[in-house]
Amino acid sequence: MSSSIAGSDPLTQHPHASRSEPSRAAGRARPLVRGSGLRFAFDGAPVLHGIDITLDPGVVTVIAGPNGAGKSTLLEVLAGVRRPTAGSVERSGSIALVVQRIAAPDALPVTVREVVTMGTWERRRTSRADVRRRVTDALERVALDELADCPFTALSGGQRQRVLLAQGIARQAQIFLLDEPASGLDSESRERAQVILAEEAARGAAVACVTHDDAAIARADSVVRLDCGVRVA
Repeated sequence: MSSSIAGSDPLTQHPHASRSEPSRAAGRARPLVRGSGLRFAFDGAPVLHGIDITLDPGVVTVIAGPNGAGKSTLLEVLAGVRRPTAGSVERSGSIALVVQRIAAPDALPVTVREVVTMGTWERRRTSRADVRRRVTDALERVALDELADCPFTALSGGQRQRVLLAQGIARQAQIFLLDEPASGLDSESRERAQVILAEEAARGAAVACVTHDDAAIARADSVVRLDCGVRVA
């Protein structure tokens, strides 16, 4: 990634120790996302075959499997970006979707700070001071505060992903859905992303990541494995 992480690490201010209480509560709480019998096809070619999945508050779920297994498609169905050809999805709460490839016109006149601020727009009763605080905190947590006034289109793909993650943080989203958040990141940035997602789960959010990263899989609370569009043990 082209940007460097300088200064003290803000993640050290949010220890993992708080994870345990939300995780225990997750077993009693209603899932924030429930997919039942999900099927999907591209031009008649089946991609998902009757997938059942729940995303619980306080839980980091990894969606793993080989290339072409249907992982990204499942994430998009859960987010509502794609409509399943069969089955249903129930969602409770606001969603932050972080896709792997984020296209934007070169002439798009928005800064990094403005993109993150968009995440707060639906909170109409939030004061301007609180919005500024949330946006600043979110940018610091993803280590992009030094690029806050840069054009969004000037950022690399990995940096754009971090901007969308910051947008979800500023929004205080209840559901985080991420497609390959470790793709193209160095080891320090991957660790940073994993800690941030653990913190959001500790806050009570449901987190789901599509990933091939072995470290992320090992640290997840729950692993959903797909193979050829089928959930496997």
